[in-house]
Amino acid sequence: MATEPHPQHYFVTDPSLPEKPRQISVDLRGREVRVRTAAGVFSPGGLDKGTAALLRNVPDPHGHHFLDIGCGWGPLTLAMGLADPEATVTAVDVNDRSLELTRRNAQTHGLTRVETYRPEDVPEGRQFDTVWSNPPIRVGKDALHGILLTWLPRLAPGGTAWLVVQKNLGGDSLQRWLGTVLDEAEFTIERAATDKGFRILRVERAR
Repeated sequence: MATEPHPQHYFVTDPSLPEKPRQISVDLRGREVRVRTAAGVFSPGGLDKGTAALLRNVPDPHGHHFLDIGCGWGPLTLAMGLADPEATVTAVDVNDRSLELTRRNAQTHGLTRVETYRPEDVPEGRQFDTVWSNPPIRVGKDALHGILLTWLPRLAPGGTAWLVVQKNLGGDSLQRWLGTVLDEAEFTIERAATDKGFRILRVERAR
């Protein structure tokens, strides 16, 4: 798998790297799909190990409104959309190149209910029944905490978020932190699985 030579590029709005588009095939929960990727986004060479671990361990998304935090070129967005094409999938990223790739990949696979946004542009008041995310750990702890505190409170009643975090990059400490900042009367946080060094965390909001 190719690696991103300048990982900081996928944390900016407009990457300065030449795009260098490519077509790749990936397996998304048993579906082999052809997608477009490019330099300057997360894991342009294929499905990264964390996202693959998440997809192996999550149940099918439930509800009508889904969220992908940090969509990259769109693997989680596509997997949710293919699981339920009638649901609305909101794909969020700070990287405009990522958002364009996710839009194009969704269109290629006939997913008409995928919507892509920068974080600040997501419609106010929109709540989500299912959240899948391989959150951007390398933005730093404070920025990561800010991202999670922006989106997890937007879980709808009965909604569930599934997060994948590498154990040696703080998966266990992140679980503990979530338990201190989310209202324990409203949210349940648990480690749902461990998969090849990755923690799969489940956050559920009470009905």
